[in-house]
Amino acid sequence: MSVSSINPANEEVIETFTPHTEVEVDAALAKAEEHYSNWRLTTFDERAKLMNKAAEVLESHVDDWGPAMSREMGKPLAQAQGELKKCAWVCRHYAENAETYLKDEPIKTDASKAFVRHLPIGPVLAVMPWNFPYWQVFRFAAPALMAGNVGLLKHASNVWRSALNIEDVFKEAGFPEGCFQTLLIGSDKVEKVVRDRRVRAATLTGSGPAGASVASIAGDEIKPTVLELGGTDAFIVMPSADLDAAVDTAIDARTQNNGQSCIAAKRFFVHGDIYDEFRDKFVEGMKALKVGDPLADGTNIGPLAMKSIRDDLAEQVDKSVAAGARALLDQPDLPEKGWWYAPQILEEAPENAPAAKDEMFGPVASLWKVTSLTQAIERANDSPFGLGSSVCTTDKGEMEQAIRDLDAGSTFINSKVASDPRLPFGGVKASGYGRELSSDGIRAFINRKTVSIA
Repeated sequence: MSVSSINPANEEVIETFTPHTEVEVDAALAKAEEHYSNWRLTTFDERAKLMNKAAEVLESHVDDWGPAMSREMGKPLAQAQGELKKCAWVCRHYAENAETYLKDEPIKTDASKAFVRHLPIGPVLAVMPWNFPYWQVFRFAAPALMAGNVGLLKHASNVWRSALNIEDVFKEAGFPEGCFQTLLIGSDKVEKVVRDRRVRAATLTGSGPAGASVASIAGDEIKPTVLELGGTDAFIVMPSADLDAAVDTAIDARTQNNGQSCIAAKRFFVHGDIYDEFRDKFVEGMKALKVGDPLADGTNIGPLAMKSIRDDLAEQVDKSVAAGARALLDQPDLPEKGWWYAPQILEEAPENAPAAKDEMFGPVASLWKVTSLTQAIERANDSPFGLGSSVCTTDKGEMEQAIRDLDAGSTFINSKVASDPRLPFGGVKASGYGRELSSDGIRAFINRKTVSIA
């Protein structure tokens, strides 16, 4: 059965794909195993030259792959082009730093020499989502390949053109055949691939149920995994903050990628002393965002990626309002064709409302008044998720309290949560485990071999 890529702005079919057969998948796994045996023996210099070339390939395709990405999943063009450039950055980062990250670690013992050496483990399967169709992949692929592993990609079926383009990056850059392959398969085929003896590990970015499934299967096979899952990130604003800057950051943090980001700020806790002023500025800023064609200049919010996402978001908002939340923005008329949802702010949603407890994947912010930082942190931590968190304050004591007490994988002070090749990235609780990027990311799938020489 063929798989169609549908433009979320107008519901038109962009392209149709034929999924890989079991024979084709088996051939890809065999190729990965075969070529890993040679790739693992290459030097860091050899890998770095190819990875730097991959960065050049990405930059050469910004003007054609950027629009294609926007048509495929709806993000504004400038963000799509920026994503490609960020992927080039992560390639260059690991080309420059991989050898340092993986250098031998000497250990003093009774032996004449002892150390830890970092060695690759083999083919790694990446199960990736549609919301950042290139970045999510490259933040896995760049460190994995620089470590000497080879990659297999199972991408979301609505972004298969992006998935094939990613495979082409490595081909154009001159990587040996089999270093990185895209598998055009559905979610129902993932278990067999994870269980295959030739696959040594798996990484997944996506929903909690998908992560639990892959982790369970990999655990049954005694294979390591890294999971980056959902989030309901808290954004706290205290009286000492630069209010205008906090509002601008809050809007950007909530609406990046049309609000479809695991690390988007979703729950906003504002101190009562500044609450009314923040709320009014927040409302005006969100109201001013332009919803429209993601390829058009000046568009801030494009369509949501799939009809099911739009419908789920609309249902969450309706249920939250029915439970007692106040909707602060009127909804404008939107095109009948396409999966559109305009920005919204829900004020004081009760504990049982979706806005208070569930991840909302779209440009909808949930806003509450708090009396102290301690209360804000307690409210922020009252969630099964723990991906990122942001705090706007100039008070050093409040900064330290937030860093110490927020139960999340990261805390950003006076800025939105963002992934950066130089910083470890990941969450706690239902937001997953393990870390990507920085030295943590390249060590996620290696054999830390102990060596002792008498």
